Amino acid sequence: MLLVVLGVVFVLIAIAAWVGVRGFLAKGELEQAIPLATEMKSRVVAGDGDAAQAAGSQLQSHAAQAAQLTSDPIWRAAEVVPWIGPNLTVMRELAASVDTVAQGAVRPLSNLAGSIQLGDFKPVDGRIDLDPLIAAQPDLAAADATISQASTDIRSIDDLDVIGPLADARDSYEAQLADAASAIGGLDRAAQLVPAMLGADGARNYLMLFQNNAELRSSGGIPGALALIHTDDGAFAMTEQASSSDFPHYDAPVIELPTDVRAIWGENTAEYIQDVGYTPQFPLTGQIAREMWKRQFGTEVDGVIATDPVMLSYLLEATGPVTLPSGDVITSENAVQLLLSDVYARYENPADQDAFFASAAAAVFAAVASGDADPKKLIDAFIRAGDERRVLVWSSHDDDQEILEGTTLAGELPSSAGSASRFGLYFDDQTASKMDTYLDMEVAMGDVVCRKDERPYYELHVKLTNTAPADAATTLPEYVTGGGLKGVAAGNISTSVAAYAPPGSYNLGALRDGKDSGYYPSIENGYPLSKFSTELAPGESTTLTFGFLGDDPSKRGAGLEMTPMLRNVPVNRLPLTCENAVL
Repeated sequence: MLLVVLGVVFVLIAIAAWVGVRGFLAKGELEQAIPLATEMKSRVVAGDGDAAQAAGSQLQSHAAQAAQLTSDPIWRAAEVVPWIGPNLTVMRELAASVDTVAQGAVRPLSNLAGSIQLGDFKPVDGRIDLDPLIAAQPDLAAADATISQASTDIRSIDDLDVIGPLADARDSYEAQLADAASAIGGLDRAAQLVPAMLGADGARNYLMLFQNNAELRSSGGIPGALALIHTDDGAFAMTEQASSSDFPHYDAPVIELPTDVRAIWGENTAEYIQDVGYTPQFPLTGQIAREMWKRQFGTEVDGVIATDPVMLSYLLEATGPVTLPSGDVITSENAVQLLLSDVYARYENPADQDAFFASAAAAVFAAVASGDADPKKLIDAFIRAGDERRVLVWSSHDDDQEILEGTTLAGELPSSAGSASRFGLYFDDQTASKMDTYLDMEVAMGDVVCRKDERPYYELHVKLTNTAPADAATTLPEYVTGGGLKGVAAGNISTSVAAYAPPGSYNLGALRDGKDSGYYPSIENGYPLSKFSTELAPGESTTLTFGFLGDDPSKRGAGLEMTPMLRNVPVNRLPLTCENAVL
């Protein structure tokens, strides 16, 4: 009997030693693999494809070894042992996931890094070679599918009964997968979308709206200048330009507006080219602008792209200074000041201002098309502008639009598909002026759980200040102040502010300067919203407070999408508690 007991003890010790040694080795393999992912990314960004490929190969080797060390029969048998078993299961699943990602995503991506350079996407004489992008589509699609599935799988791993360091490793890995899924998903969509938009399957036309942030609209600003972009087999050129003054006031909406849009934003949204961005739903803005261009110029475009002077300043970081037809030299440092402030002091005629704006847009476009821009800085400019919603895209082609859906480029109402609820905050000028260069704002948002059903409460604070000089009514040009045209005193700034909550949320109301005030509760496309109209004299401020009750207890934290302003507005964290909540 003693021999049997000793035999069992010996076997258990041997199993523990086997599992312990293999676990230690697997931990070392994973610790060597993770930094290689960061190195591979930095090598790709630096354009060193060979080094990126080498880092990817090493990562795959370490990941495969870690998976092998944690998947033998003895390891699997030990997973049934109380306490230690759940830890072994989580470690095995983590190692298996890293191996799957290494083989299904890192391998094709490292191969691409070794065969494609950033310079391959540089325009040459107004044309981009689409072949590298088209050739990359299968590998990017495979990597995207692998990363997405791994992100889903890792969230299902139960780490409630595991030691802290292992749980932390699992959470860190999940966060890295989420970042990778976002980046790879964006590359995959770009590889599908860019060739199509650049005419890989036939010539296309796109309408560009150059939005003026000095007169705000939900999508960014009024389209002061417009242009037609023709693409064909990678070649692209600006073939026609226009200004907002070239469009009439249409007697009736050019397309049928949804009832809620018509009620909230008015029929002007589809009657004036300047007002197509009133609604924060850019797919609707695109359809309206497309129809107006067709009626005025006869071309039915394949899509609509919107951008602003801040985006142009980012592009100028890649192209370097550009000389305009007027003789001005526009740079990344002076672009916003020149286009949204200096131009008004120089030209009294609005048509001349729009013409200057159009010439600047055309000159920067030509500089990008020439191929002289730094490709890395150019890509960085587009990524930065996309993240800030300074470039929006709508396509009339269903396949393209499906790729755009859910991205910041689509300009849709916020999606709360992730772990946090996402809200929208949109601003529209009601002064009919260019006074928004003087509109300053502070934004803060917080959330707290106070109810037994654990439904989260959200509060959004918005402080607006008119920073114009006290004598703005007499010292600023009438074209800037509006001259009282819309019943707003010269020098004052009138702004519509709308806060949108996710569908299913309950609108708890809104306050102005801590008091009940005239706000408009409504629903657009299923999103509860509150909307204020404000008017501020020079030096005056007001604070708006919006409250919403969420419907999903699993959501923790809140994100906010905003109208892109002249200056980026940080969203500060509101230290919200059950005691200091206002609504």
